[in-house]
Amino acid sequence: MASTDPQESPEDLPKVLLLKKPPSFQFFEGESFTSTKFQYLKAYESPLPLHQFLAAHAQSVQAVLASGGASINADILQLLPAVRVVVTTSAGLNQIDIPECRRRGIAIANAGDVYSADVADLAVGLLIDVLRKISASDRYVRQGLWATKGDYPLGAKLSGKRAGIVGLGRIGYEVAKRLEAFGCYISYNSRKKKPNVSYPFYQNVSELAANCDALIICCGLTKQTFHMINKEVLSALGKKGVIVNIGRGAIIDEKEMVRCLVAGEIAGAGLDVFENEPDVPKEFFTMENVVLSPHTAVFTPESLKDLSELVVGNLEAFFSNKPLLSEYMDE
Repeated sequence: MASTDPQESPEDLPKVLLLKKPPSFQFFEGESFTSTKFQYLKAYESPLPLHQFLAAHAQSVQAVLASGGASINADILQLLPAVRVVVTTSAGLNQIDIPECRRRGIAIANAGDVYSADVADLAVGLLIDVLRKISASDRYVRQGLWATKGDYPLGAKLSGKRAGIVGLGRIGYEVAKRLEAFGCYISYNSRKKKPNVSYPFYQNVSELAANCDALIICCGLTKQTFHMINKEVLSALGKKGVIVNIGRGAIIDEKEMVRCLVAGEIAGAGLDVFENEPDVPKEFFTMENVVLSPHTAVFTPESLKDLSELVVGNLEAFFSNKPLLSEYMDE
């Protein structure tokens, strides 16, 4: 490992590669994510082509700080032979080539539990908004239509709804606890049944969809979950069913979801993530039964402060030969 003598000048500190500025950095600029034990090497500020920049620093970069906007794949890692850890600002790892990291003995640390409560809160908020038509009725009032057209159409109650959760991990379990408190009946789908969970388990996502009123996507994006929510699943959810996605956009076949919403084959959607961000299907813009959020579930000042401390803590631990604070272990 590199030396971490506090008397070192910034130029002598070990380097942490940043391929792209993480979205979370813009909220703090120089106030957070900094340390006296390492220095960021910012590829996005260099005039050099990326491969030349990485070649110039190949032997000095031992750590990479990754975010959702920049993939850490085999091609990138091949240019960085000294890398021994990848720390990411996200809970999901779809932007990191995990098998390649494992093959090369590179440790991975993610955001752990930092985001779980915020994401779960937004998932429940989106569901309530769709059911009770909060955003739609807000627009109705602001446009002066209440006075000219009368009362707004009725929404639906949350209590008593059957909520199906796809992915009962940290976030999914937090969503389940919140919805259970609202009087919902919880069931779930995950890669395998959770031994200490009493909620009904469905191995097949279509069967889960057929037995719930709201389907909430909380799993990560992998080759197995890409377009997992397809025509069959949406048809099983049915005309009275609502879908909420706070996972990743590509878990749902977005074109099929748009078609189902246009045709009235599902009742509504609450979406924080999209398949080709920031491009969002224009059909959504006129749909009163769809609530849109610009991938902001994780962004609260409280969680970003916690994230900063975790990211810096992981990197400082690495350069001090200590265990990572939130190391990702293969399940």
